[in-house]
Amino acid sequence: MRKILLSIFLILIFLCSTAMGETAADWHYKAHALWDGEKYTDPKKAIEYLSNAIKLLPDDAKAYSDRGNAYNKLGQHQRAIEDFDKAISLKQDDADLYYNRGIAYDNLSQYQPAIEDYNKAIRLKTDYTDAYNNRGIAYLSQGNNELGCPDAQKACELGNCKLLEFAKGKGDCH
Repeated sequence: MRKILLSIFLILIFLCSTAMGETAADWHYKAHALWDGEKYTDPKKAIEYLSNAIKLLPDDAKAYSDRGNAYNKLGQHQRAIEDFDKAISLKQDDADLYYNRGIAYDNLSQYQPAIEDYNKAIRLKTDYTDAYNNRGIAYLSQGNNELGCPDAQKACELGNCKLLEFAKGKGDCH
């Protein structure tokens, strides 16, 4: 009987140590498994996994960025901005971080900070099609065709003509 209890005790210790021994990379991998190429299929679970990764590795800009994307998916845009702020403080030369924070500002209809972030993304990556496109949308949303139309044109030159076609159809751009 003692041997059985000892065996069970050892198995429980092993199982607990395995579960508790997950690394930040393990948690990040679990979150990444929920990414379908465009968004998290279960953003709440992704946030949980990425929060665990951040607890273990608090200077991981990628984990903050990914968690920000998950918060954006849930409509928690202010929390997304906070995560992108942290990611940017850790990795200031990443155009995608500014672009993603710009999306969060856009989602809050805060067009000026969104435009500033798209500007930074474009300075870091001059052929950033999506940043030109989104900056154009932000300008056009404010009624600023003078700046929005050239961005729509630039995005089109880089391969995404949807905004330009839409703006031309509305009569905003010629």
